Amino acid sequence: MNRIQVTFDQLKQTGEKALIPYIPVGYPALETTEELIRTICESGADLLELGVPNGDPLADGPTIQAASTQAIANGTTLRYCIQVVQRLRQSGLDLPIIFMGYCNSFLAYGLESFARDAKNAGVDGLIIPDLPSTMAGPWVDIFRQHEIDLIFFLAPTTSEERAASVVEQGTGFVYCISVTGVTGARDELPEELPQFISQAREATSLPLCVGFGISTPKHVAEVSQYADGVIVGSALLQVINHAPKDQMHTKVREYVSSLKEATISAASSTR
Repeated sequence: MNRIQVTFDQLKQTGEKALIPYIPVGYPALETTEELIRTICESGADLLELGVPNGDPLADGPTIQAASTQAIANGTTLRYCIQVVQRLRQSGLDLPIIFMGYCNSFLAYGLESFARDAKNAGVDGLIIPDLPSTMAGPWVDIFRQHEIDLIFFLAPTTSEERAASVVEQGTGFVYCISVTGVTGARDELPEELPQFISQAREATSLPLCVGFGISTPKHVAEVSQYADGVIVGSALLQVINHAPKDQMHTKVREYVSSLKEATISAASSTR
């Protein structure tokens, strides 16, 4: 089992749900990104989603687009992202790390070379929004050889054919999209979300993690009642954006800790 499977098994034993923060590599600056990532991890993250910045994102809303654009301007490349993971592993960081990026970045690097280098650095999984599960067979074959999970999206609007391929091709966990559209913090979660997760659970034994629109401890506690994990991106980036430079780590630590506490409180309330 890789780190992703081990982590979900451990959380299941304690009744906790996974907190998965997202941040683009190289944001807000190359010289501070690794320290900020460590702060996020030390504040309560169970898994970490690192964005590979892309100039033409498919699923990212305005907040993540702006952060990715800044990371690219800072000089972030896929090779640099791999190097960051390698240094994080060398510093003792052991929680699961997942890259979120787009097909052209990985194709330009070379899939075999990328799979090898990513695995050697310590990458555990990939989320690729523009890779349809129905066409992912060759990618799955390559990354599975290197024990890297390919994690696919499932939405309320997903067709039966694609949902079946998500279950068949995906490993690690299923990324359940709470709302149609792009990423971004929202005030309320859809009323039909619990039913969607219940239906998804009938189709797969993989952990179900909800993203898109999760922004508050209240959201996290609510989703933790019926899902296995929550993914928080845009709201975390907004905390970083609005924090004074000398308070950024403090504000991030407080925010991530509050989200993790919500997963623990939710677990306690369901025992």
